Amino acid sequence: MYGTDAGRRWHGARARLRAGTAALGAALLLAACSSACSQDGDGGGDAPGKEAARDVHGSGASFWVNPEGRAARALVALRDAGLTKEAELVEQIAAQPAGEWVGTEEPQEQTARITGAAEEAGQAALLVLYNIPHRDCGQYSQGGARDADAYREWIDQIVAGIGDREAWIVLEPDALPHLLQPGCVPAGLHEEQYALLSEAVGKLAGLPDTRVYLDAGNPRWVRDAQGMVEPLRRAGIGQADGFSLNVSNYETTEANIAYGRRLSAMVGGKPFVIDTSRNGNGPAEGAGDAEAWCNPPGRALGEEPTADTGEELVDAYLWVKRPGESDGTCKGGPPAGDWYHEYALELAGGA
Repeated sequence: MYGTDAGRRWHGARARLRAGTAALGAALLLAACSSACSQDGDGGGDAPGKEAARDVHGSGASFWVNPEGRAARALVALRDAGLTKEAELVEQIAAQPAGEWVGTEEPQEQTARITGAAEEAGQAALLVLYNIPHRDCGQYSQGGARDADAYREWIDQIVAGIGDREAWIVLEPDALPHLLQPGCVPAGLHEEQYALLSEAVGKLAGLPDTRVYLDAGNPRWVRDAQGMVEPLRRAGIGQADGFSLNVSNYETTEANIAYGRRLSAMVGGKPFVIDTSRNGNGPAEGAGDAEAWCNPPGRALGEEPTADTGEELVDAYLWVKRPGESDGTCKGGPPAGDWYHEYALELAGGA
């Protein structure tokens, strides 16, 4: 793939990236910092996040770009290695706002840090909450909170971390579609999951400047929109700002809009957001591939994040899934969530 010298430069840079050295972190802030960063000087001339602001549906705000995200770190490593063409591709990802998936280690501190940086920049944070017990049906992202009480405590810490700052939240990708999937979540736990989702919606929606979108799958997974109506109602769609579609998936924007309109009409006209991070070429078409959703080849970045969608019911196109991060150990990929460099190049090149 690379010449000998270029290969050595890239592998050396990637080793430094994995090590997470302080020098790399300092270089990252100089190369990637937007006006949100607290530092002396002007933050550099070609910051990935510099031109990433997008109007938020009628609010005049914008989405925050994390200058320390995996794509931004990869960009610094590529520039250090002198791999200019690859850096140009990765910059297409690093320059755009993407979802911040809140972890389980110190969630209050994490959300306070993210929303605080976004507030300082006059921007909105995009948070993804993905920790419901029994998540992902035992697949690559299996896990979640150990029990209902642990989940409630996690949500409470996130609520405290957000406070009165502006945030858009995508709540529990796949949770409701998995409740519709036979054999996924044990039947005896369905009531608990609905209760946890409804409680989470209520707490988050009660914050003064937070938008909450319950995840509703994608049009290929839930073919009949009517089937998602009762799950959304039980999970608290009445209190939510809307629902999200296509998270971590590849269905076209057009297909999601058509599906979202049908579903919206059944749940009181609620608006929706669409994950366009990797849907530029639509879904992979492979007969017999049960994991067509997992690191499929030939995909591309989709519409850039924006709330100026031109669609009355579509609040925003968002990059909820961070492009370049693996879906799991399928098709040669690393563990779910790890940076998958070759795949990132393919996504950006396809765009």
